[in-house]
Amino acid sequence: MAKYTNLIKLSVGTESVETLATWQQIPQVQTADGLPQHITRMWPKREAEILNGGSIYWVIKGVIQARQRILRLDEVTGSDGIRRCAIVLDRDIYRTAPAQRRPFQGWRYLKPEDSPPDMTEARQNDDALPADLSAALADIGVL
Repeated sequence: MAKYTNLIKLSVGTESVETLATWQQIPQVQTADGLPQHITRMWPKREAEILNGGSIYWVIKGVIQARQRILRLDEVTGSDGIRRCAIVLDRDIYRTAPAQRRPFQGWRYLKPEDSPPDMTEARQNDDALPADLSAALADIGVL
């Protein structure tokens, strides 16, 4: 049994894995040490499991398409004085086998056994399928 857990999160407004990568290169969404981060209101209760090898799985256009390893969780305080959690990510983004997901708010825990596998290294640089085609193929279990 795995001793870690993953997170799953909608990447709202993202069109593709490439646009996610481009967005993460903007200095305003990086930590002081230059790593991509995603800031969320809630602090994960299962922090130790997440930091024991967990990744964040990105849902883009209704389909899990990529993941990034979670390196740490930083406390940040917004301009409104509210404490938030910065999920600090590895720079490397790994494409995963597409997996259909319904919309949800915030993030959710994702068991390792329920997480889609990474694409093989040979397929990591393949051109992405159009989102609607990828979603349709995932829905019928072809990808």
